[in-house]
Amino acid sequence: MTTMKTSDQEQVLEDLEQIKVSNKDLNRIFWRSFQMEFSWNYERQMNMAYTYAMIPLLKKLYKNKEDLSQALKRHLEFFNTTPHIVTMMLGLSAAMEKQNAESKDFDSSTINSVKASLMGPLAGLGDSFFWGTLRLIATGVGTSLALQGNILGPILFLLVFNVPHILIRFMLTRLGFKMGTGFLQRLQQSGTMESLTFGAAILGLMVIGGMSASMISIGVPLKIGSGEGAAPVQDILNNIMPGLLPLAAFGVIYWLLGKGFKATTILIGIALVGILGVWAGILG
Repeated sequence: MTTMKTSDQEQVLEDLEQIKVSNKDLNRIFWRSFQMEFSWNYERQMNMAYTYAMIPLLKKLYKNKEDLSQALKRHLEFFNTTPHIVTMMLGLSAAMEKQNAESKDFDSSTINSVKASLMGPLAGLGDSFFWGTLRLIATGVGTSLALQGNILGPILFLLVFNVPHILIRFMLTRLGFKMGTGFLQRLQQSGTMESLTFGAAILGLMVIGGMSASMISIGVPLKIGSGEGAAPVQDILNNIMPGLLPLAAFGVIYWLLGKGFKATTILIGIALVGILGVWAGILG
């Protein structure tokens, strides 16, 4: 009976050793993360590249074909964030998949919940830093030299932007994994994981709402009345609520997605409505 118990303990230790995540595994995730925009699609955006980055680790964690299949399906769900900091999420996913493989009590649905709730806030931070700050600095340095005919212009542009980007991408892989194995585990045990997910979801929706209001541009050139007293319809709508038409357009598209319409069909519809609206003078 004692021999059997010892054997079981050795088997458990052997299994845990087999799924140990090493720096080499994290490096493979890091290198594969550079493909994040190569297979970008309108339906689920970065999902294929995200899954591609996770495949080597998932194969190491899940020896059972059915478990591996479920893990792959999990990461084929919709995902999109700033590509330069995607390794933070990949590291978190790696840590949570490791916990899922080791513990039968782990709720695998939280893996996608964390991804869905954090991708929006991370995108807000990443876009503002990389696209809104670092890229402008790099462009300013490179352009000023290029206008003088200096070959260092394009070279410095690439270096100023990519050296910090690659270093941050590399460090975030490990930071995300460490947060997942330590920080997220403590959150789950204390019961605050649900609150974190809910709060991050609210923040993500706020970011999406702000982006929708600022990035969707719809104008109506029509006027009510004639002569100098004619009132532009767009001004009337803005007085009712700024961004009313972008909000309505967003609501229609959201409703269509909920009804099962494909993203490509909706995009074609947007193009047709835009062309016909401008031709008829309704949109401008």
